Amino acid sequence: MAVMDTKKIMEILPHRFPFLLIDTIEEIDENHCIAKKNVTVNEPMFTGHFPDNPIFPGVLIIEAMAQTGGVLLAERTGFDKEKQNTLFMGMDSVKFRKPVLPGDTMMIKVRVEQSKKLKNGYFVKLKGEAFVDGELRASGLVTAGIFDKEEA
Repeated sequence: MAVMDTKKIMEILPHRFPFLLIDTIEEIDENHCIAKKNVTVNEPMFTGHFPDNPIFPGVLIIEAMAQTGGVLLAERTGFDKEKQNTLFMGMDSVKFRKPVLPGDTMMIKVRVEQSKKLKNGYFVKLKGEAFVDGELRASGLVTAGIFDKEEA
């Protein structure tokens, strides 16, 4: 059972359809977070990627990892949406192993590799992995941060 639904995720992240790429948070603690994304054929990216052979874009898998990390970072730091922004800051060592297709349920797992409190915010480097039916489909390091809105 999910510990956070889409409505709660939208209270934390500024993303909305069609760019909110995680449906639920299944598990979260101080150092890791697991999100679920149900990939459906009627999502707008499939009209162009690719109509005759729909594949969920790799960059959106990485974005889903970043969004999962954003939720983790917000929960970890006491994020204030009115005064702060969560920002995707970088990615490293990204690997795609097998496509994610319509009908797949993608489980996105992130865990803290490094974190740092800053004067005007906080950043974290996360190890992200995306699985379908327990099989690793993509992985990489994702950096996310929280900064005061006037500083961002």
